[in-house]
Amino acid sequence: MKLVFAGTPEVAVPALDALLASGRHEVAAVVTRPDAPAGRGRRLVASPVAERAEEAGIEVLKPLKPRDPEFQERLREIAPDCCPVVAYGALLPKSALDIPAHGWVNLHFSLLPAWRGAAPVQHSIMAGDEITGASTFLIEEGLDSGPVYGTVTERIRPTDTSGDLLTRLAFAGAGLLAATMDGIEDGTLKAVPQPADGITVAPKITVEDAQVDWAAPALRVDRVVRGCTPAPGAWTTFRGERLKLIQVTPVPERTEQAPGRLAVGKNSVHVGTGSYAVELLWVQAQGKKPMRAADWARGMRIAEGETLGG
Repeated sequence: MKLVFAGTPEVAVPALDALLASGRHEVAAVVTRPDAPAGRGRRLVASPVAERAEEAGIEVLKPLKPRDPEFQERLREIAPDCCPVVAYGALLPKSALDIPAHGWVNLHFSLLPAWRGAAPVQHSIMAGDEITGASTFLIEEGLDSGPVYGTVTERIRPTDTSGDLLTRLAFAGAGLLAATMDGIEDGTLKAVPQPADGITVAPKITVEDAQVDWAAPALRVDRVVRGCTPAPGAWTTFRGERLKLIQVTPVPERTEQAPGRLAVGKNSVHVGTGSYAVELLWVQAQGKKPMRAADWARGMRIAEGETLGG
């Protein structure tokens, strides 16, 4: 098939690579978000997908919105058979969805209908799921509601951050998306409607969502930290300033510690929660680089009885 691939962040690059390497389909063009300011200088930078496409000598389309008439006219000129999508980041109108003969097929990082929305991996970790995966489905106008072509499953490991899990799913999902294109092309794969039961929603995680509640159980604290790492970053406050929490670990044997209360040892920092303590392993103070929590505590000269989170 002739394909136009749509995607933007680094997590979409493995799928693009898989389609380029398949040898069975032609990736005629790539659709991605416009260049965005990045870094201290805030200079405009192309998306990772745009950079990879340019390396491969593929035409790159960067519409401000997919409903732009100029973009849709160019898409009609290319006349793709199908448009595979991974984390493109913009809503596709029906006028664009109708252009390719086999529609737009999205690789979504959950086992649909669970975790429809922008942040499925973060929500699956924060909810304490043990199994997740990736799905390919035909995009409709509803939110991740289209019929499913295929899935792969992935176990969530006890120490997985959303970054760890998303990286594994990006590569597993790349193979799934390539296989889905093959099945659509040879007619052996049919999309199956999603069940009405089991629908959960995964909206974007906000900075407010990433604030740790020390009155919550230790397992909840651990899941919030892992689910919000690397973005948007779990955090708390100490002495009125924000403290980013990069890595913690639950310590079930420490039960006599009030929520938020700090206990500093020679090489350890523990914080009480609503159940048992967690040990802080890595933190990042405002305006500082990430550091071991024990080094941070020594530098702050924490007094007995001080707390996190006010």
